[in-house]
Amino acid sequence: MKITAIYPGTFDPITNGHLDLVHRASKLYHHVIVAVASSQVKKPLFSLSERVALINEAVADFSNVEVIGFDTLLVDCAKNYQASVIIRGLRAVSDFEYEFQLAGMNRRLAPEIETVFLTPAEQYEFISSSMIREIAHFKGDVSSFVPDSVRKRLIDKFTTEK
Repeated sequence: MKITAIYPGTFDPITNGHLDLVHRASKLYHHVIVAVASSQVKKPLFSLSERVALINEAVADFSNVEVIGFDTLLVDCAKNYQASVIIRGLRAVSDFEYEFQLAGMNRRLAPEIETVFLTPAEQYEFISSSMIREIAHFKGDVSSFVPDSVRKRLIDKFTTEK
């Protein structure tokens, strides 16, 4: 059976932790869609098109991974792409309550779609996009947390911002 999974997030920016989950999911599912949420509520640093481009570059070596942007309900996006699995990442116990609520709501809206939780490798458990943005804002070294293309774009963003 060929299963399509969707891995949603804001990915502002994508981190090595996110990429670890993409790698893990790509081994479990026939087709993985990285779905980048427009998420205007979070006021992202990078535009939707910038985030999609950065992720496309980062996942170029994965033949079964596709990157899309979306601005709808996740379950509607999943249905549109015939995804039967939603991938969610759990870094710490503190993530669980929120993710559990999301999974319950998504199950209520689309009972045919399962939510699967994946945990990143230990070296990525503490990484979050918001921490990366803050470190980069203060000119800290983020090279071990993000792909090099993302590091360069963060430097560009915070250099031209001033």
